[in-house]
Amino acid sequence: MSQENKIYVAGHRGMVGSAIIRQLQSMDCHVVPPRNDDTAVIASEARQSMPAFTLVTRTHAELDLTNQAAVQAFFAAEKPTQVYLAAAKVGGIHANNTYPAEFIYQNLMVQANVIDAAFRCGVQKLLFLGSSCIYPKLASQPMAESALLTGPLEPTNEPYAIAKIAGIKLCESYNRQYGQSHGVDYRSVMPTNLYGPGDNYHPENSHVIPALIRRFHEAKVANAPTVTIWGSGTPRREFLYVDDMAAASVFVMNLPKPTLDAHTQPMQSHINVGFGEDITIKELALAVGKTVGYQGTIDFDTSKPDGSPRKLMDSRRLNALGWQAQVSLDAGLATAYQDFQNSSLRAQRGNP
Repeated sequence: MSQENKIYVAGHRGMVGSAIIRQLQSMDCHVVPPRNDDTAVIASEARQSMPAFTLVTRTHAELDLTNQAAVQAFFAAEKPTQVYLAAAKVGGIHANNTYPAEFIYQNLMVQANVIDAAFRCGVQKLLFLGSSCIYPKLASQPMAESALLTGPLEPTNEPYAIAKIAGIKLCESYNRQYGQSHGVDYRSVMPTNLYGPGDNYHPENSHVIPALIRRFHEAKVANAPTVTIWGSGTPRREFLYVDDMAAASVFVMNLPKPTLDAHTQPMQSHINVGFGEDITIKELALAVGKTVGYQGTIDFDTSKPDGSPRKLMDSRRLNALGWQAQVSLDAGLATAYQDFQNSSLRAQRGNP
């Protein structure tokens, strides 16, 4: 195998990064036993666009992506051919409100360090994963890629959104300056709200679906008569199963450049990845409660912030390229709840 054929997945232990690894390993690939915990060899037998590759990963303990010198040394040593930039500091409304400095600083540093080091070490293909929060709070629905930078952001997650917008513009800037001379082809995908295996179920710092799963599960175990949900329950949100997001990421990464260029613009190159439908938070709470088997009532604390009134992605650009989501919300919630139960058992046994 050529040493040059390496895919680096930054953030491989996170929900999205681990799903991307699963996707790469499931594409009719032969998986050779890893040399160690962080590297596995895969050989594609089905796609000409996916020749033999080595998957390269690093834990945070092994590589601090906010450390510029460390990131540059890693890229110089490993020399990956492709990079999936899924590493990020993420969290829900409470976490974004509580730690705004950490959210903007850490995400800016990770993105700048990885993208620049990739370029300096000759990486021509990189995929940056952003977020739907890049769009204005009151953007027209569904939110098209053209809505970027057309109005004020949602205040509760503005620092995180600013960092993600910077990531898009970093990719576009390197493409514009070095696309012709160095073959740079850095792409960006903007997922809607994600959930599924590997999610963070922290009681305060998690996103809405894992937070609801934990809350309803604990209420079920405690026989609590009522579960109280933040906000009015009226905001509408779109949710995408994380393995669908991983499939979309690999799909976009491997699109022929002329095909991608025909559907994007040099300074509006990002692509939305959504499920295609949204529901109210109240409807979501009822669905999660049903999945968990909670029998009590649900109240809404209107003194807590709602966030944006609606966030539905316009995914027509991606759909026109040939990709659509496959996993229904009910099926995804069932798998997510099983993942929560498995993670709780591992925690009780003292396993990571």
